[in-house]
Amino acid sequence: MTFFQGLEQHNRREWFQPRKQIFEENVKAPMVELVETLNAELLGFAPDYVTEPERAIYRIYRDTRFSRDKTPYKTHIAASFYRRGLEKHQGAGFYFSVSHREIEVGGGAYMPPPESLLAIRGHLAEHHEEFERIVKTRGLRTLVSELLGDRLARVPKGFPSDHPAAHLLRHKQWYVYAVLDAGPVTTHSLLPELVRRFRAMAPLVDFLNTPLVAAGRQARRQALMLREA
Repeated sequence: MTFFQGLEQHNRREWFQPRKQIFEENVKAPMVELVETLNAELLGFAPDYVTEPERAIYRIYRDTRFSRDKTPYKTHIAASFYRRGLEKHQGAGFYFSVSHREIEVGGGAYMPPPESLLAIRGHLAEHHEEFERIVKTRGLRTLVSELLGDRLARVPKGFPSDHPAAHLLRHKQWYVYAVLDAGPVTTHSLLPELVRRFRAMAPLVDFLNTPLVAAGRQARRQALMLREA
């Protein structure tokens, strides 16, 4: 946490490079251990989302190509856990980050590409009552936010404007999110805080991925049939 405090004040290469070993040993290495421990917990309630640390943990370097903020480093470290068989941003997953200021925890579909958007909307149109029950679950509402995400001004083409799930179909993102005090970051209570929220978000994440997983299976079956033809 001391490292991130310093980085926030001196976010430039000249400060970071002499302290890169501190980052590797005191930030990244504990993060790898935390991700491995979270993976062990995920085996109990979301085994398809186990993600190896090298794929889960985001780089410390910021992508500044399209940003006015040209500071080169992130002042937090983060990881995401996505479903086996899907690309990292193709569907829904779990996310958390830690810094000296706060802990962020989230779950859902944050950057779905157009084909995923269409599939999720189609699934929502047919099963919106099930989805509404999930997002209204008391445990979910207690531990994270209400359903969030950017929305269209109108119901997208291909769906009736008076559909009972119109408010859900307008979404371009479907996720829930919580910001916690940074106090638990360096204590043993961090892991259970993350696990409680991941467990509560699991039904939401699974629902959003259901049509994507089904589409992937169908595509693999079709490819196999073509090879055998």
